Amino acid sequence: MVTRRFAAVLAAGVPLPALLPWPWLAVLGVAGFAAALAVFDMAVAGPLASVRLLRDGDRTVWLGGTATVRLTLINVAKRPLRLHVRDSWVPSAGAWPARHDVFLPRGERHTITTTLDPVRHGDRPAVRVTLRSYGPLGLAYRQRRRGWNEKVTPPWTLRVLPRFPSRRILPEKLARMRVIDGSVVARGRGHGTEFDVLREYVIGDDVRSIDWRASARHNDVVVRTWRPERDRRLVCVLDTGRTSALRVGNAPRLDAAIDAALLLAVLADRADDRVDMIALDSAVRARVEGGGHKAKVARLIDAMASLEAAPAETDFQLLARELLRRDRKRSLVVIFTALEPAPMIEGLLPLLPRLTARHKVLVAGVRDPAVSRLAQLPAASAADVHTSAAAQRVLTERDRVRDVLARFGATVVDADTGDFASRVADVYLLLKATGRL
Repeated sequence: MVTRRFAAVLAAGVPLPALLPWPWLAVLGVAGFAAALAVFDMAVAGPLASVRLLRDGDRTVWLGGTATVRLTLINVAKRPLRLHVRDSWVPSAGAWPARHDVFLPRGERHTITTTLDPVRHGDRPAVRVTLRSYGPLGLAYRQRRRGWNEKVTPPWTLRVLPRFPSRRILPEKLARMRVIDGSVVARGRGHGTEFDVLREYVIGDDVRSIDWRASARHNDVVVRTWRPERDRRLVCVLDTGRTSALRVGNAPRLDAAIDAALLLAVLADRADDRVDMIALDSAVRARVEGGGHKAKVARLIDAMASLEAAPAETDFQLLARELLRRDRKRSLVVIFTALEPAPMIEGLLPLLPRLTARHKVLVAGVRDPAVSRLAQLPAASAADVHTSAAAQRVLTERDRVRDVLARFGATVVDADTGDFASRVADVYLLLKATGRL
């Protein structure tokens, strides 16, 4: 194939013979000479089959961060190569730069670096590496078909983990959890507590906590101390139906739910509670259950990375079957969904009595801050009055849904995106502190 340089040479050379007696023959001679140079240039261009490609670099990155992937080209031919390399990724990977010009002497290797700035979480694969080998004159090049380029491209997939902005408040929540979960032990026994240690009696201790048998053995008054019970079970349910695709603030509603679920999972893991996760809409999209505590959070993050909103209605009957088929141990079930009248009244509400009879149910919905601002819009015009009235009606319907869910025994969290994850974590800590988990 010819290059733009060949077209420029041809355009510059063709008008010159116009003053000669036989201009058309001269023009054909110039074009033939240029074509001969292009054929020679293509013939001496290095063979593409002599290029070996290797990849290394980052495999995972948090959304909002940057990753670096390196592509190494090795020339195993007996002559140098002048290459133009295009490293193509899916558009959402944010790969740059995509094009590179490389001079590769024989037996040498060259590494090009691609920086990835992804805009969505999930798997972001490399598509193909396209190679062009240029001749020394730059008039023509060799390029193989797309299938050959895809075959020699080393596979690579970058796993983009979901955004976790609530990580900044994690130290505060962990400090509160340590106070609740054993750093300060309880002097008296209560619901949701378990035996901790024996210690000597001090003034102010409840006399009902004295262990008389242990006191007789130690020849001193000994009391029992208690702490919140560990190894409780937490189930995070992520609604990936069509309502989760709605943007609240600058991100989809599903991203806010994932952020809150991650914060909740880390807190529960540090408290030695068991954390499971189910993501579903019309079908189960992801499930994480079982396994050790240390590997559980990593598995949760990996499973949440591939979640996307589906254009389907959420099947709450499927959710009930998934929750009720489990063993009969009481759990805290946190359902991240949209607090909208239609899906709540027709979908979740009929099933709520069965769920609350076996589990403690927390329904968490993120609220769009733009609706709250529109509800307080000044009445500067008739359009503003109608807009404010529509926003107030939306908020009133959410309040009604929240009240109905509460009457059926569920705890409800309805908060803006800024403090949604914090509010969900506070409810978990409160339930743990009061022994209602």
